[in-house]
Amino acid sequence: MCLDGYCEHNADELGADAAAAAAGAPAADGTGPGVGRRGLLMAAAGAAGAAALTLGPVSFASAADERSAAGSTPPDGTQVSRTVTGHLETGAADFVYLPVEVPRGVQKIAVSYSYDKPAVPAGTPANSCDIGVFDQRGTQLDGRGFRGWSGGFRTSFEISNSEATPGYLPGPVSAGTWNVVLGPYQVAPQGLNYQVQITLTYGPEGPAFVPAYPPQRAKGRGRAWYRGDCHLHTVYSDGKRLPSEVAAGARAAGLDFMVTTDHNTSSSHGAWGPYAGQDLLIVTGEEITTRNGHWLALGLPAGEWIDWRYRSRDDAFDRFSRKVHRSGGLVVPAHPYCPYIACQWKFGYDGADAVEVWNGPWTYDDESAVDTWDARLGEAVRTGKSWLPAMGNSDAHSEPQVIGLPHNVVLADDLATDSVLAGIRAGRSWIAESSAVQLTFTATGGGRQAGIGETLSLPADAPVDVRLDVAGVPGGTVRFITDEGQMHQESLPASGTGTVVWRTTTSLAAYVRAEVRHPMADGTPGRGNTMGPDLMWGPMAALTNPVFLDRQKG
Repeated sequence: MCLDGYCEHNADELGADAAAAAAGAPAADGTGPGVGRRGLLMAAAGAAGAAALTLGPVSFASAADERSAAGSTPPDGTQVSRTVTGHLETGAADFVYLPVEVPRGVQKIAVSYSYDKPAVPAGTPANSCDIGVFDQRGTQLDGRGFRGWSGGFRTSFEISNSEATPGYLPGPVSAGTWNVVLGPYQVAPQGLNYQVQITLTYGPEGPAFVPAYPPQRAKGRGRAWYRGDCHLHTVYSDGKRLPSEVAAGARAAGLDFMVTTDHNTSSSHGAWGPYAGQDLLIVTGEEITTRNGHWLALGLPAGEWIDWRYRSRDDAFDRFSRKVHRSGGLVVPAHPYCPYIACQWKFGYDGADAVEVWNGPWTYDDESAVDTWDARLGEAVRTGKSWLPAMGNSDAHSEPQVIGLPHNVVLADDLATDSVLAGIRAGRSWIAESSAVQLTFTATGGGRQAGIGETLSLPADAPVDVRLDVAGVPGGTVRFITDEGQMHQESLPASGTGTVVWRTTTSLAAYVRAEVRHPMADGTPGRGNTMGPDLMWGPMAALTNPVFLDRQKG
């Protein structure tokens, strides 16, 4: 294709030597002039979802061509490096692929990279560039070639058959065209200068890595309420905690289960087995970080990976949500109002199974998420469509972020992956800031009772008593909210333990949900009333999914 008057050609059209020269490919001594404009090959946008750019290939043939011609490879332990430099302008493609021609006989591939970080005016994004790699099986969207991703958390990685840097998948370094992928998700006005060094080590591939996946069942209490944090990170993406430390933190938080959701990689799945136990169910998952929002894939089969290389306009989200559902997992948009770049949710909620309305310590972002979720509850009641349960997770990466702040309390038939996911999917859950918060929430009328996520059907004028029993929120404020808005507010005593009962009918409320708030910073319970325009509340301590009230006809 043509860029600003320069006609670009692929390697077949130019010939291998000419193409390498045009691309600024490194010389035989491992140095090179960098990748010039004439070396840029634009990939078809559909090949990898979002817009992509492919550079000229890096060849290692010159280091081994004589031996290869003789049918041999360099001596074991031989290391050969190539370095590529280049420049990306503002508005660069989402992903930049650097093909690497890997010869046979390679034991290990090692990659390091760097990029400049020039000063930018206040309020202007500075340079930020991620990195990952695909092997000889290709870079196709949802293809088999994925071998790892570390985002911007690491500046180097290594892969061999026996081991790999966290975030990357161990396995053979097979001959063929690998692709180092850069993700320049922020480019400063001055552009981004980068350098990538690839080092191959020759030798026998070594023993294969044996993953230790966690079991899908722990020792539960039968049908009961189980506590779990479904959004956690480790050193296998951008967290600073080891899997052992995250598991210990989950136990310390009083959790029964947790979900591992490292960004854009399944590499941690095979590390969790030793840290699960009869007291802690560990569920495998992934956080998929696209350029138009993040989402959680909960309950993925161990080792399964979900691609993230697309935007909302690429019409690919439905494809991957269906993939998760086929695997029995859940799709959960994460922190939909997060103010950071590429974090706000732009894909809509069709295909989602729940939504994360509370992420880490309570903020105004969470207030917005709860408001949107509540509006969607009203829409579901009006249209008769399915409703979307709410979730809360810590998204903890490192100290001092608290594992289990908040977490989900799920009514499940057993402490097993499929049972916990079924409880979340059905909305039989509520959100707690810690295990110190205890809560039951029911609606009773006509001799029948419904709990969280369930429906109570009664004649329009039959009285319904909504009851909340709560403990662990000293001086807190209880709010009952329906499709009309807040209908009841009551303060808890200093002990934090109390019971709140409110009466309604199915003609007046289509659903009722409960919030328990901490006092405000000034010690007051929050102000506002059913008619007030300026409602202000303290931080959330607990939030329930709704009990639905169905008005019987006739």
